[in-house]
Order: sequence, then structure tokens, then C-alpha cells
Amino acid sequence: MTDPIVVAEGLHKSFGDTHALRGLDLSVPAGTVCGVLGPNGAGKTTAVRILATLSDPDAGHARIAGHDVVREAGQVRERIGLAGQYAAVDEKLTGRGNLRMFGRLYHLSRRAAYRRADELLERFGLMDAADRPISGYSGGMRRRLDLITCLILRPEVLFLDEPTTGLDPRSRGEIWDSIRELVADGTTVLLTTQYLDEADQLADDIAVIDHGKVIATGTPDELKATIGDRLDVVLQDPATLATAATVLNTLAGTEPATTDAGRLSVALPATGLRLADIVRELDHAGVAAADVSLRRPTLDEVFLRLTDRKETAR
Repeated sequence: MTDPIVVAEGLHKSFGDTHALRGLDLSVPAGTVCGVLGPNGAGKTTAVRILATLSDPDAGHARIAGHDVVREAGQVRERIGLAGQYAAVDEKLTGRGNLRMFGRLYHLSRRAAYRRADELLERFGLMDAADRPISGYSGGMRRRLDLITCLILRPEVLFLDEPTTGLDPRSRGEIWDSIRELVADGTTVLLTTQYLDEADQLADDIAVIDHGKVIATGTPDELKATIGDRLDVVLQDPATLATAATVLNTLAGTEPATTDAGRLSVALPATGLRLADIVRELDHAGVAAADVSLRRPTLDEVFLRLTDRKETAR
């Protein structure tokens, strides 16, 4: 096993009467992508701000590459990069000008800053637009430039807080490719996202946060396995929806979801059910199925199940 490069133990953080973190624990192996998921207000951004030394915890400890984020904040900052939810670039400057400026702000020599700017522009496919003002960049190009400004000093750990918010599918794919390149070079990425398919595509491991605590961890496949396979039924006659729902509830022991008119989906119990038995019971109830199929659950379904269970338990 790879040693963890990001460790959080019992983090607490409150803002007045609001408890943002309630004992958060997290461990991220070096050279991996950790996807951090959670509903709005779950504590994701607060956790990132503490790990990136932008905020101190009220209790608990966190370390980056062995350095305490409070007592050794300077050493932590030398090892991390952070890209927030919105591109933090100067629109009046060109792409090349932005990277050169950031290089100088990072105390690189003029020559080193210029060289590093050209290296990054070439590597991430922005050289053709290097001398155009940022005001003329697309949203995806701005986000890519914002991401690579964090790489000027080659960080060991990169925090990405919802990096593809508001981007079109093509631009999101370009950001995904950039993240994969970084990890291939050994950078550890901690990614918060509202897009479950993004975590499914990129994350080696996922931590689900709700009410300021990590409530589940594992690979995408491991988390999907926790809720079992899904059964999808498409009805020939949508008028039989209520009867079909009753049959599936009896067989699976849980209320099926109606995805659209005449289509139901339900989680199967761990013991499993044969498709032939399901079709037979539907037929006995006078329900004709146009299609019955088994599939693995999506990460969206896992997320909803986990956070719904947490809410129910409160």
C-alpha cells in the first residue's frame, strides 16, 4: 500500500452555531485521485480550506506530506496547489502573461518563469492561444489555464474544488485529461465535485461526506457493490405502474423508483432474484413487461442511498 500523503484526523470546524465539520477523518495515498462527494453544505469546501492552510480547525489534526497544516503551514504551502471553483486569472493579460506573472509571484527568476510558462502552455495544449488576451478564451480554456497556474512549482498535492462547474461536456473532458496527466506524473489530487460521473471517471478512491463527517469510503466499484444490483423494468402499459410497483416492492423489500412513465428501478437484495421469477410474478399480477434487465448501480444512486440513509438516521 502507498503511504498516505494527505491525512485528516477528527477535524472539527464551526461558524457560529453552524457545525461545518464534526470529526472528519480522511486518508489519501500518494499518487492517486481522491474524489470527495457530498451534498451542498456537507463540509467539503471547509475541509479543503483547512487542508490547504486557508483556515484552522477548531479541533483535530491534518498533515500534508508529513507536515502539520497549522504548525508547519509554510512547509505545507510549498507542497500544494489549489484551484477553486472559479478561474482566478487576469483577463487583461494573455495566457502566457498570466503564467509568467504567477511564476514571478512564486519567486522564480525571470528566465525560469518564462521557461516554465512555455512548458506548461505546450504540455496542456494552449500554446496556440498563448498570446491572446484571456477575455477571448472559452470557459474551458480559462479553467485549464487556472489549473496549470497551480502547477508552476510542481506541487505534490493539488486540491481541485469543483473544477468543472459550469463547463460544457467537451471542456469537462479536456480538464479530465489534464488531471489524468498530472496523476501520471505523480501528483496527488483531492477533487471535490458535484458531478458523480466525474468522480466515477477520475477517482481511485471516494470519500462521501455528510453533515461534516465521512460516512463512506472506497473505490467506485466498492461503493456500488454496497447497494447491490439494480433491476430496471419497462412496462408495456404505463397504467399498470402501481401494480408493478407493488410486486417489485414485495420481491425486493424496498420501494422502487419511477424513472419515467412506465419505467421502474429497484435495488435487489443481496440474496439476489432470478429474472425469470420476477417476470413470472409480474405476469401473475397481470403486468406485461416490455423489458426487464439487471445492471450495476450508478454512483448517483449510491450517493443518494448513502446520504438518504444518513438523513433518516438523524
